[in-house]
Amino acid sequence: MKTIYHKADTRGNANHGWLKSRHIFSFANYYNPERMNFGVLRVLNDDIVSESQGFGSHPHRDMEIISIPLEGDLKHKDNMGNETIIKAGDIQVMSAGTGVMHSEFNNNPDQPVKFLQIWVIPNKMNVTPRYGQITVADHAKPNDFQQIVSPNKDDEGVWIHQDAWFHLAKFDQGIAKEYKVKKEGNGVYVFILEGKAKIGDQVLDKRDGLGISDTDSFKLEALENSEILLMEVPMSLPQ
Repeated sequence: MKTIYHKADTRGNANHGWLKSRHIFSFANYYNPERMNFGVLRVLNDDIVSESQGFGSHPHRDMEIISIPLEGDLKHKDNMGNETIIKAGDIQVMSAGTGVMHSEFNNNPDQPVKFLQIWVIPNKMNVTPRYGQITVADHAKPNDFQQIVSPNKDDEGVWIHQDAWFHLAKFDQGIAKEYKVKKEGNGVYVFILEGKAKIGDQVLDKRDGLGISDTDSFKLEALENSEILLMEVPMSLPQ
């Protein structure tokens, strides 16, 4: 088993006043040649947007974009006709494909909104753009791996154009479970949202990340009550 450890305080840091963002991987003005991606996982941004502020309409293409709100309400609007609010417990996905325009604003006048912005390089280019949104909180699975992203339209969670599976794990202290990799050649990037966990000999604190590859399974143990995001992705970039 190979691992790569990213301590929370080593992430890239951007402060635009209305936006504070921490970058696991190179993004915008943060560039680290040793942190370009983990397989097809290209972006993992931890964003805080000030009250009533946000990203104006801007373009994307040929990327699977997943947003996971952690606190507050995020207003999304795009040129596909979608205008929605997402909040903690929701998962949003957008296949940019041949090109989309969208905006994201904090819908709260009195509190910041916190969310994860995740980009996955797709296995199909120039697809028809699409939007998806679900509420996973309605189907919460305590002390288990709750699937929130998959490659299958008919499977649990939202789906993307990639052989990737994301899970949320809300584990009580002392719970330990084995994660089994779903596809040979995939790796798993583990990101601690809250609490503290252990994989092998590596202890992970809040907002630490650990990339795991060259294994078909590993054990995840919660050292405190914890919320953990697991992102299984292909390690080979599309040709």
